[in-house]
Amino acid sequence: MAVLVASVLGLVFDGVELGLMPIAALSVSRNLLGTAFSPAAGGDWFAWFTAALMFGAAVGGIGLGNLGDRIGRTRAMGLSILFYSIFAAMGAWAQTVEQMLVLRFLVGLGVGGMWPNGMALVAESWPGASKPLVSGVMSAGLNLGILLLSQLARLWPITPDSWRWIFQLSGVPAVLGIVVLVALPESPAWLASRGSLKKTPAPLAGLFRPSLIRVTLAAIVISSIPMVGAWAASKWMIPWADKVAGAANAEYKAATQGWWAIGAVIGSLLGAQLAGWMGRRRSYLFISAGATTLTIAMFQLTAPLQPGFHAVVFAQGLVATLIFGWLALYLPALFPVEVRATGSGLAYNSGRFATAIGVLGAGLLFSALGGDYSRVGTICAGIYALGIAAIWLVEERHA
Repeated sequence: MAVLVASVLGLVFDGVELGLMPIAALSVSRNLLGTAFSPAAGGDWFAWFTAALMFGAAVGGIGLGNLGDRIGRTRAMGLSILFYSIFAAMGAWAQTVEQMLVLRFLVGLGVGGMWPNGMALVAESWPGASKPLVSGVMSAGLNLGILLLSQLARLWPITPDSWRWIFQLSGVPAVLGIVVLVALPESPAWLASRGSLKKTPAPLAGLFRPSLIRVTLAAIVISSIPMVGAWAASKWMIPWADKVAGAANAEYKAATQGWWAIGAVIGSLLGAQLAGWMGRRRSYLFISAGATTLTIAMFQLTAPLQPGFHAVVFAQGLVATLIFGWLALYLPALFPVEVRATGSGLAYNSGRFATAIGVLGAGLLFSALGGDYSRVGTICAGIYALGIAAIWLVEERHA
């Protein structure tokens, strides 16, 4: 039970880091840029902060994930928690946007490392548990962190004059990291493997041999699309809400993030179950079409401060997040056993690299459109629609 609690808490705090800059970016950039701040510059730096976190998460997912195979799940997980906690707390003393940019990359290393080590630790410590249920609970923990952050920011609004406190508070999970390092039991499966004669891991190049290259490329595409959509399209709703509501209604952006997170928690719990019920292709098609429709509706049929805005935000968060349960259930199944971990890890982290590039592209679009959040979100919603075609790249025999 201690393993499950610690892993879920690690992901809850991981979610806090993922939700931090969407809700704080405009306040941070307005304060650090001073007279050089403009609405367009605020949007640009939101994109840069997000991209830095995603690049860091991709590198951390690969590097710290591999470290977990070498030194143990709990050690790598504890280090991941310390990474995202300590470097997040250091953001409270950032004096320039460039310093904050570097810190967000370093935070991302821990954010990326937490997921593979936490998932592996729980799966190996609870081998008899339902895989869809475990995937749902762990994903829900991530979005629960975003929800908790939003409620905290509603009580104590984050403003250009008062934002450093939230970064200081983000350092508190370092205590959990220390506890994990010194007291959490190690994975029984990992301990049993120590000293045993292990097979040589399949080289990365093996994923691109003629018999697997189509599967590998398809897995990268179907992993990248929902991740890019989530960050290059959906997340613009929060700075948009911040801009529209303004300083007179500083808690509105937190409420917006909160409604999205409530939907995302539910979607995280239901995604794997929906995938098992509807089947691989039909569920991916349904989620892609639903996310496209609801994201366009969020940016075109309503707007911040309008009565129906938060209802659409909630629905978008629920439907768009279903896909991550799908990935947890089906992504590993696309690959043969001998390259399953390597293949699914490559696909998931390639999605994070693609997300960083996609967010920067959305930032350039934001500047080109004169800081029009509605148009940027609507155009980028088309990324989700690519999934309707992409799922047909996956052959039925790999289900």
